[in-house]
Amino acid sequence: MNPQGERWTTDQVLALAPDEASRTAGGKLAAPGPWSETGADGSAVWGLCKGSGKTPYQAVVDVKGPAFKCSCPSRKFPCKHVLGLLLLWAGGEGAVAAGEPPQWAGEWLAARRERAERPAAGPSGVAASRGPADPEAARRRAERRMQRIGAGATELEQRLADLLQSGLAAAGRDGGGAPGDGGGGGSWEETAARMVDAQAPGLASRVRELGSVVASGADWPARLLEECALLHLLDQGFLGIDRLPAPLAATVRARVGLTTDAADLLTGPDAAPVRDRWLVLAQQDSDDGRLTTRRIFLRGERTGRMALHLSFAGANRPLEPALPPGLVIDADLAYYPGARPLRATLGERYAPAVPGPVPPGCGIDAALTAYGDALRDDPWLDSWPVVLADVTPIPGRDGHGWQLADADGESALPLDPRCLGGTGVWQLAAISGGAPVTVFGECGHRGFLPLTAWDPSPVSL
Repeated sequence: MNPQGERWTTDQVLALAPDEASRTAGGKLAAPGPWSETGADGSAVWGLCKGSGKTPYQAVVDVKGPAFKCSCPSRKFPCKHVLGLLLLWAGGEGAVAAGEPPQWAGEWLAARRERAERPAAGPSGVAASRGPADPEAARRRAERRMQRIGAGATELEQRLADLLQSGLAAAGRDGGGAPGDGGGGGSWEETAARMVDAQAPGLASRVRELGSVVASGADWPARLLEECALLHLLDQGFLGIDRLPAPLAATVRARVGLTTDAADLLTGPDAAPVRDRWLVLAQQDSDDGRLTTRRIFLRGERTGRMALHLSFAGANRPLEPALPPGLVIDADLAYYPGARPLRATLGERYAPAVPGPVPPGCGIDAALTAYGDALRDDPWLDSWPVVLADVTPIPGRDGHGWQLADADGESALPLDPRCLGGTGVWQLAAISGGAPVTVFGECGHRGFLPLTAWDPSPVSL
């Protein structure tokens, strides 16, 4: 390792940007002109960036996290100054010299290390799990919530039965009626609100999805029937949860909205973290105006296991961790319980993140088999993450849509329509240039949604 640690690629830096405007603004600062007192060591990069005022902005990055801090007033995270600094550092040996951090940067870095090393905290700063002050009161609260959810599931079953009795066509009249209103003026949102009142946010979310199916184009009644069947299956699973095998019962609890504390997964009595060198396959941020969600997909080098790390923050609030595709972290992951565990929480890290290799992948038939196996264990899955190797993007039949074809041309997988409206499919076609590439994405009933391609460095799509 060089004195400044393993450098990131430009694509890894740009993957951290919260939006396209930040990428553009950061690129304009990726030159020595506005910077002074820049430096880097094995774990951090820092520098002063000239702004509109007399005092330059102080930007520092902990590349082990990664984590960022800048003295500018921007509400975006990371800001353009942090992105510019990282792009400058990623550009080559001469742009940012090796050195010792100045006081302002050193104090922030030391504070981060101190927080990570506090005995009262679990791995990576996650607070150690402490039992409730009153276990009996906690047990009673849990019982009451289970009863509320049970009542909500029973009510939803009746509404679904009313919908089927009145006919699915009634759901499409007057902009769509809610289950149980016979098409006569209710709303899907009202039914979802009833599920929220029952403390079952997972059921509420699925009811809202039923409302969107009605406006999804031709053949919507068939799709609505499929979604109603899955919702009915989830209701029945919860109402009979005591009779289910433990892994499937855990899946049902998670699907209706009962969560597990991340700290319990890492430090609780049943904690079983998995240590591996985890390759970051993709990082996706989405913002609905109220909540920002970050999805990070990883795969273990030794175990081969896929993992999905989710984090949430209010609008314009920073999200951590930030892990650009292509990095490898030696760390513990603790999986949430379920019949087909995928979601995990990040625990202790044992070494700084370093650039990783192009991941090995599988063919299209193996990807479909993996999705089918996962669906067998969790019938409410929309998709399953897979790495495809040696696939080529080609136009679909009669010029409609796009497909990924195996190298032998014997198997092809349509691309998810959600990726066809943006630039991702054209990026993928440009990266391929008609030749086979390695692509990571989600394989599901809509097709394959590409998230990252390797050229040979990772490129977010």
